[in-house]
Amino acid sequence: MSLPKRRYIFTYIDYLKLDSNERVELIDGQFFAMSPAPSRVHQKIVTEGARIIGNFLAEKGLNCEVYVAPFDVRLMDEGESEDSCKNVVQPDISVVCDKNKLDDKGCKGAPDFIIEVVSPSNASIDYVKKLYLYEKFGVKEYWIVNPDSKNVLVYILNDEEQYGEPQKYKFNEQINCNVFKDLRFSIEEILQ
Repeated sequence: MSLPKRRYIFTYIDYLKLDSNERVELIDGQFFAMSPAPSRVHQKIVTEGARIIGNFLAEKGLNCEVYVAPFDVRLMDEGESEDSCKNVVQPDISVVCDKNKLDDKGCKGAPDFIIEVVSPSNASIDYVKKLYLYEKFGVKEYWIVNPDSKNVLVYILNDEEQYGEPQKYKFNEQINCNVFKDLRFSIEEILQ
């Protein structure tokens, strides 16, 4: 009997060597292709959502920053060096409140708040792999926006540092952000 082949584990160093035209994310040491050109609705949700969040942060005088993809978020296991990092993702929207996590390469560590807009080609990555990854690394709030089903799942990190059952919203319902208590908007507002 032969032993199963050991799969290669890629790192941040391998990620940096890729052609800049290749849109991929690195999750648990494996590359996953990203959608080459997101839909217009996807882009509208991302750009308008980031604008609403950015305006809210500015109005409230909060010292947080909003970034849209492509923006590298490097999530490292304890004791793992940046070069050996096996998780580099590009969330559609990232909100970072700890300026010490920001550098010229992006964000080193978990953003406080992430929004992913599902594309049909990568739905399982957003719903499964990234859900696990964001919970593991302590993203306080994670929204999964699905333009096809017109719903939003909101995951909030609890006191045990786990995501409980998601709060479910339809596009026409006001979504209350847990990280920023006074921030609320509906996806329908964005798409008008």
